[in-house]
Amino acid sequence: MQQMRLVCIASGTSPADGGKKHPRMAQLYFYFGAMNAGKSTTLLQASFNYRERGMRTILWTAAVDCRNGAGRIGSRIGLEAEAHAFAAETDLFGAVEAAGRPDCVLVDEAQFLSADQVEQLAAVVDTLGIPVLAYGLRTDFQGCLFAGSQRLLALADKLVELKAMCACGRKATMNLRVDSLGHPVLLGAQTEIGGNDRYMAVCRRHFSEAFAA
Repeated sequence: MQQMRLVCIASGTSPADGGKKHPRMAQLYFYFGAMNAGKSTTLLQASFNYRERGMRTILWTAAVDCRNGAGRIGSRIGLEAEAHAFAAETDLFGAVEAAGRPDCVLVDEAQFLSADQVEQLAAVVDTLGIPVLAYGLRTDFQGCLFAGSQRLLALADKLVELKAMCACGRKATMNLRVDSLGHPVLLGAQTEIGGNDRYMAVCRRHFSEAFAA
């Protein structure tokens, strides 16, 4: 019952009135965390919860990230799902509206959204009354905010941190880029797609020490 109540809150519906939508209740959520915090897993579980109750979801992921195949969301524990791929020119508001107004929009790799696309997702919430759940990194390998994450931090109704752990046992909040030998990489393009072979989730202390070495 508690889980059902949480899904209803996120979707802007109420079981007391047969699931009728209340647009004013829809919200923009930003779930953020370092690498390996379980963001994609949490997204796929949320989508499953909606669909299990007969609700329709639409999933999006960044076209630039093809680690799981084009237009596919995959998690480290083996869960996968088909998704629409967004690029810099994608009109997310128009695409969601054309999709027949689903019950929920879920966005993976949300750090790669542009500031304008975050505005479009906010409009999906405010104009169409559809909740949007965005999942992504907060900062890049140099500790700087991604454009999409920066705008989500500013506009989201709800901010939820998903926890990852540093090797030292402290909470990991930073994403350290490493080379093939495991040495820190301090310079380069902001976007370089990779998994555990290219990034380590570390605490702030060990991130700072890597940059100071």
